[in-house]
Order: sequence, then structure tokens, then C-alpha cells
Amino acid sequence: MSAETPSSSSGYLSQLALVGKFSLGRLLRRPQTAPDASSRRRLWRELILVGAIGIGTILVLMVTFDAYEIGLMPPRGTPSLWPWRIVTEFGQDEYVLGLLAIGVVVTILVAPLWPEATRSRLLNFATHVQFFFFAVLTSVLSAQALKYIIGRGRPFVGGKANAFNFDPFNGTPAYFSMPSAHAVTAFALAFAMAAVWPRLRVPMFIYAVVIAFSRLVLLAHHPSDVVAGAVVGLACAMLVRYWFAARRLGFRLAKDGQIVPR
Repeated sequence: MSAETPSSSSGYLSQLALVGKFSLGRLLRRPQTAPDASSRRRLWRELILVGAIGIGTILVLMVTFDAYEIGLMPPRGTPSLWPWRIVTEFGQDEYVLGLLAIGVVVTILVAPLWPEATRSRLLNFATHVQFFFFAVLTSVLSAQALKYIIGRGRPFVGGKANAFNFDPFNGTPAYFSMPSAHAVTAFALAFAMAAVWPRLRVPMFIYAVVIAFSRLVLLAHHPSDVVAGAVVGLACAMLVRYWFAARRLGFRLAKDGQIVPR
């Protein structure tokens, strides 16, 4: 037994290295399907539509509803808000990204041990998990940059409900209100999962809305902040999906420019 262990261990490690190299190589390779004009136009139409609706909604909320909504919420620290403090953690970007990263690592570690007859299915699932991870990661990184640039004060920063309390490039958490990172994470994850498994559209949409609402109840954000988070999460997830589809990873580009799961 002792003589066989190093050999089997070496075989596993070599296969693991091949799986890891294969997975990374597919993500960084050149597009396997040359994106045609119809797919690019469709992507830009979708991005412009999401952006236009989102920006319009943000402006209306800032002028008419943001400050008023703060007065409708219970005071911070209200004991009855404990369920919302639990719910909101399901949209915490560190937790979501951590779980997705674990999923990616576990599938890669298990792949060399998986029966070859069905290994392609496991690797296909791993591709989907990678898509979820990068959809959320790209969205979160973009949101962090926007938070720093915009510098919007959180509710009651400055002593009163003020929807126009901006200090660009402030760089402190008190001025990291727009966009809401929880909303970014929730909507990016919801879009990504619904893109792979369309039957999950409704439950994932409900998940994203509940996470966004929890940020309002806890007075962590203005309504326009969570709308901005939804826009960033959706737009970034759409771009990552396009990247994967062009490389035929989990998706493919149809003739009409639509991106469909493989």
C-alpha cells in the first residue's frame, strides 16, 4: 500500500494541474465565436435600456422620495429589526463571493476523482459557478470604484435626512452610500443564476428585491442607492455573460444575437 500511495497521489496532482490549467485557459482564451454585429447591437441595446431606466429612476427618487422614505423607516437599533439584520447578510458580498469561490475550488479538486464518463458534466457545472463568481466579482469591484468617486453620504450623515449630501472621493464608509453593495451583489447573482437556469428567475428576483429592501429598512441606504446597485449588478453581469458566451463557456451566441445557455 505504501508503495502505491505516492504514485496515486502524483497521478491526482498531475490531473489536478491539468484541470486547473484547462479551466484558466478557457477563461483567458480568445473568443471561439466571433461576435457578430447583431450580438453586439443586442448587448448595447440591453445595456442602454438598463442604464436609461436606472438613471431616470435614480434622479426621480433623489428629488421626490429619498429623504421622505427615511422618515418612514423605524429608528436604527429598533429591536424588532433583528430579522432584517439576518436577512441582509445573505447579500453581503464577502459571503457570496466566498461561497462561490469555495464552489469553484471544490469542483476543480473533485474533477480528477470524478468518473471520466460524466466528468464533462461536472466541468460544465464548474463553468457555471465560475460565471456566477466573476459576474458578482466584477460587479462588486465596479461598485467599490463608483462609491469612492460618487461619495454619497449615507442616511443621516451630516445630522439630517439629506438626499444630496455628496462629497466625491471622500473615501470613508460614511460616504459609500451609492451604489448599495448589497444590491449590486444580489442583482448580479440573481441575473447570473437566472441566465443559466431560467426557471429561477422569479425566486432570484424576489431574493434580490428582499436584499435591497433590507438595506432601506436598516437605514443603510437611500432608495436611489439600491436602484443604482441593481443597475451596476445587472450591467456588469450582462457583460460577463457576453465574455463567457463569446468563448462558448456555459453560453452560446445565437444567430439573432441572443445569448442562450448551453
